[in-house]
Amino acid sequence: MKKTMYLLLTIGLLISCENPKEESKADSSIDIKTPTNKVLLSSEVNWEKLNPARGDQSPQAGTIWGDRKGNVATGFLAKFVDGFSSPPHIHNVTYRAVVIKGLVHNDDPNAENMWMKSGSFWTQPVGESHITSAKGEENIALVEIDKGPYLVKPINEAFDSGERPINIDVSNIVWLNNEQTTWVDSNSKGAISFLLDNKELKSLFVKLPKGYKGEIETEGSTLHSVVIKGELNYLIPQNKELKTLDVGSYFGSTDKAIHSITNVSEKEIILYIRTNGKIKVK
Repeated sequence: MKKTMYLLLTIGLLISCENPKEESKADSSIDIKTPTNKVLLSSEVNWEKLNPARGDQSPQAGTIWGDRKGNVATGFLAKFVDGFSSPPHIHNVTYRAVVIKGLVHNDDPNAENMWMKSGSFWTQPVGESHITSAKGEENIALVEIDKGPYLVKPINEAFDSGERPINIDVSNIVWLNNEQTTWVDSNSKGAISFLLDNKELKSLFVKLPKGYKGEIETEGSTLHSVVIKGELNYLIPQNKELKTLDVGSYFGSTDKAIHSITNVSEKEIILYIRTNGKIKVK
């Protein structure tokens, strides 16, 4: 059984100890001359079978950025039927994943079921034998890779890459507010959970409370975000169009950006973000 890893608390504490001068500099609004903001609604996702040979039992995949069959960084939604269980297999790349709907189990073939609920995060190292199962009327996860193609291979090709899996159940997520990290503005009631920091890219959750109306400022040349929980209105700066993003919808940018968000749900919003720069929840 994979052991829960507590990387996010350590990373969160490191982030919260940033240089005060950097914090004061980040407090000023960034100037955006040519916005690169983009949006993809969940209703616009095109689905296809991951393994057509399995027929109706095949998981479905819907790409939301990149190209799952190409050699670029990619994020896609994976949808599983109730009762789905894969045979033991490996992948040619490491992936990160977040449960969006339903219950998902991902572990060693001999492990007992450990059902992860919506908002849980896990990683699957390249070359490691595992199975994936799902139960629920609707089961969807976000799957993300640094470079494709994303392939399924037999366990006789398994190998130990030296990587170790991470499983963080939603109940073990550690949230940091404006008193604990400089990535949340002093006037904001939002919170951040730092999940993974590898090379230049970071994975994190952002939580925005009921009634939130504000901005997330981002500095990276890579910014991908998916709605994991709740519903929001997103203002596209290029044409001032307001889009409603529900669970599974996406927004991103390829340069410094301001993401104007209003929580229109009766509950908090949870966003998954993958970026190579700092962000500021305001």
